[in-house]
Amino acid sequence: MPYKIGNTEILIEQGDITDAEVEAVVNPANNQLYMGAGVAGALKKRGGRDIEDEAVKKAPVEVGSAIITSAGKLRASYVIHAAVMGIDLITDAEKIRNATLSALSIAEEIGIKSVAFPALGTGIGGFPYNEAARVMYRIIKEHLDGSNSSLERILFVLFGYEAYNEFLNRAEKDFGNG
Repeated sequence: MPYKIGNTEILIEQGDITDAEVEAVVNPANNQLYMGAGVAGALKKRGGRDIEDEAVKKAPVEVGSAIITSAGKLRASYVIHAAVMGIDLITDAEKIRNATLSALSIAEEIGIKSVAFPALGTGIGGFPYNEAARVMYRIIKEHLDGSNSSLERILFVLFGYEAYNEFLNRAEKDFGNG
């Protein structure tokens, strides 16, 4: 079920983010921008090593910030690398909040109309799905409320039923019935 905030549609689906038909996909990155396992590894495997090579040239970045690269062989045109953790691989709500906001800001700067987010910080970072959803949805609402956003569609692509279910349940609480 799609939700709306202003002119932006919010969608939640279960699947593989590497298949997302959007202009940009968000990579939950470490601040060195190496793409090892989890979503980062999947994006590199599907899109090619050039994505990581381009990102690493811009590293290190501050945790909570984001950079953008090309998307290699992915359907998307861009990968937004949102640094949700340092090389210690530890994250928290504030880091996820800042990384989400940084990813949205980069998308807006470039005029991107559609972006796909995974559950930031929940894989290697070990952050709980329901808390990640709460943090990410809150910052997205704050970002979009009253703004003239270029974003027409924000897609959450969750790998696995548990993540999907937690994000879907949280969307009902935070975004209501469409």
